[in-house]
Amino acid sequence: MKIDSHQHFWNYDPAKYSWINDSMYKIRKDFLPSDLVPVLRKAGIDGTIAVEAFHSERETEFLLGLAEEFQFIKGVVGWIDLYSEDAGQRLKHFSEYQVFKGIRHTVYDEKGEYLTDVSFQKGIGELQKYELTYDILIFENQLPGAIELVKRFPEQPFVLDHMAKPHIISDGPSEEWIKNIRELSSCKNVYCKLSGLVTETPRFQWEPCDFLPFLKVVSEAFGEDRLMYGSDWPVCLSAASYEDTLGIMYDFFAASGEGTIQKIFGANAVKFYSLS
Repeated sequence: MKIDSHQHFWNYDPAKYSWINDSMYKIRKDFLPSDLVPVLRKAGIDGTIAVEAFHSERETEFLLGLAEEFQFIKGVVGWIDLYSEDAGQRLKHFSEYQVFKGIRHTVYDEKGEYLTDVSFQKGIGELQKYELTYDILIFENQLPGAIELVKRFPEQPFVLDHMAKPHIISDGPSEEWIKNIRELSSCKNVYCKLSGLVTETPRFQWEPCDFLPFLKVVSEAFGEDRLMYGSDWPVCLSAASYEDTLGIMYDFFAASGEGTIQKIFGANAVKFYSLS
C-alpha cells in the first residue's frame, strides 16, 4: 500500500488560515477530497494521512468526518489543546475513532521554550495511554527543544514534519541543522517526513539538485526504516505539482532498491500510524 503521510483539506477562510500569505495565493481556495482523488489515482497512491491545518477541535472533527466518507483517508492527525487540564479526556474521546492517529501543533508560531514547557509535556505524557503519535512542526532553530522533548519521552512515537523546515539554498544545509538532525535521529522513537521542502525554497524557485544535500543528511541519519514520504498537498502547489513532489523523492531513492521504496512510500507510514 502506497501512502502519502502528509496532506491537508480545508474550506478556505482567510481568517482561519491566515498563514496562507500573499506568496501562496494559488492555494487561497477550497481543497477537499474530491480534488485529491484524481491526483492520487494518477500518482498511484492508495491512501493518505490527513493532517490538521488549524488549531481547533472542530478541525479535528472536520477531518474525521471526511475520513468516514472517503476511505482513502487512512488516518487523521488532529489537534487538541495539550495545555488544557482536560487534555487526557479529549484524547480519550477522539481515540475512540479508529482513524484518529495523533496530534500536531504549530510550534514554530509559539514564543519561548514551548516544547520543554512542563504543562505541554504533561499533555504529551497523555498520548501514549491512547497509543497516539505526535507530529513535531518546528523551525530548524527549535530542534534543540525537540531533542530534549523526545528524550524525555523515549517510548512515545514522534515524527518530524518537513525536516524542521530548513532553508533550501544553494549553499546546502547549515552545520547546525545537520548536527541537530543527527542527534534527533539517534532517538529511535523519532521518524522523519520527507515533506514540505519545495515551499522552503527562495521565491518557490528550485531545481531538483537543490534538495539533494538535505535528503542525503536525513536519509543517512534516519535510515530507510524511519523515513516516510509526504506531499504536503495542497501547500506544495504554491511551488510545485503533486507529481513534482513525488518525483523528487522517487528519483532520490530510486537507486536504493524496491525494498527501500516500499518502506518510504508506504510501509513506514503504515507502521508508525498503525494503519489497517
